Amino acid sequence: MRRLSLSSRLALLFAACTAVVSLFAGVLFSRASEAHFVELDQQLLDGKLMGLRRALHDVQPSESEVRLTDELSRQADLSLRITGSDGQRWYDSSAHLPRELPTQAGLSTVSSEGTDYRVLNAPLYLDKPDSPQLTLLLDITHHQHFLQRMQRLIWMTVGLSALATALLGAWAARSGLRPLRRMSAIASGVSAQSLNARLPDENMPSELEELAHSFNAMLGRLDDSFQRLSAFSADIAHELRTPLSNLLTHTQVTLTRPRPIEDYREALHSNLEELQWMAQLVNDMLYLAKADHGLLMPKREPLELAGEVDLLLEFFAPLAEDAQVRLSREGSARMEGDRSMLRRALSNLLDNALRFTPAEGEVRVRIVDQVKALSLTVENSGDGIDGALLPRLFDRFYRTDPARQEGSSEHAGLGLAITQSIIRAHGGQIHCESNDGWTRFVIELPKGD
Repeated sequence: MRRLSLSSRLALLFAACTAVVSLFAGVLFSRASEAHFVELDQQLLDGKLMGLRRALHDVQPSESEVRLTDELSRQADLSLRITGSDGQRWYDSSAHLPRELPTQAGLSTVSSEGTDYRVLNAPLYLDKPDSPQLTLLLDITHHQHFLQRMQRLIWMTVGLSALATALLGAWAARSGLRPLRRMSAIASGVSAQSLNARLPDENMPSELEELAHSFNAMLGRLDDSFQRLSAFSADIAHELRTPLSNLLTHTQVTLTRPRPIEDYREALHSNLEELQWMAQLVNDMLYLAKADHGLLMPKREPLELAGEVDLLLEFFAPLAEDAQVRLSREGSARMEGDRSMLRRALSNLLDNALRFTPAEGEVRVRIVDQVKALSLTVENSGDGIDGALLPRLFDRFYRTDPARQEGSSEHAGLGLAITQSIIRAHGGQIHCESNDGWTRFVIELPKGD
């Protein structure tokens, strides 16, 4: 079966709520009307009972029937039966009274041959235990007919109210859900070629405004990711095109004519360097792919960061000496992490800092130990980075220098992306700051247990 639309569900819900409320109100009104009629009948019968007692008090038997007839003639729908204390019937004001009537004292209701009666039983003399019993019968057929008509009217009102509410509810729901249909129309037109579409948030109901903002934000993220993916594919092609072209050209030139064995060996060594660079690039890409899918599982081993940083600074010391750059480290901290992964991340940052630090400049590593986390900053002096470029530094194949240069895999524009993946795998964050002649890469890491 086809599922009901949201408009139909709301319309049926409105109709059901209206029917329940109308029915409840109708039942209450019916019960209140019936109780009101019972109260009126009780008052009427009590008044007639007092009149009959006065009429029959100290009256001779020969005059009692005249008095009763006179008293009953004032109420056309009132009848009377008098029975003795032994249950024998003494008097009936009408020949059409029911043969069997309730004998318990008080008010009751009986039906006989299509006629409804309100019956009141009471003794004629209150102070005599063997007093005759008076049974007053009030014809309430017209009352019952009124209540029945009212009940039919209630049911008809409930049905019409439910139907009218269903129709009005469907119209109201359809009108109220018009922004959703507009959102659906826009969403159905979104594709890889039209990710710039956005939901209009003007005149949007407050309940849907947040949804529209979230949807637009999602489209923005998708558009940005798609643009980066497209640029990423182009970057991969660009990075691999040059070494592949070099390999093909070099190999074709080598094979154009017979050459000495040393020339072939030199050509193979040259091709090997290109192949090693391409292999490293592919390995880096696979590494980032694992990071994207959460497959990087760093080991947890106790580390002394000061010692790890000192080892790396010792490794980079010859390069720094050739570039006339000073290296230094401040602070220390202990943490749990993967030694090889963190060394790779810090090596990328130090290599990056050395390449962009001018002669007589300085590269500093500062470690700040905190209670539950630590901060590690790699900063270098030199020309700053434009603030507009900082958010893109960790994009793959991104270089602040627009001139694309081929070289080792560390300079392919993947180093910072790999570093960010390693830091995130350890539950930390990394960001870049550039001001006052210093460029800083700030790493924040949890210390672990």
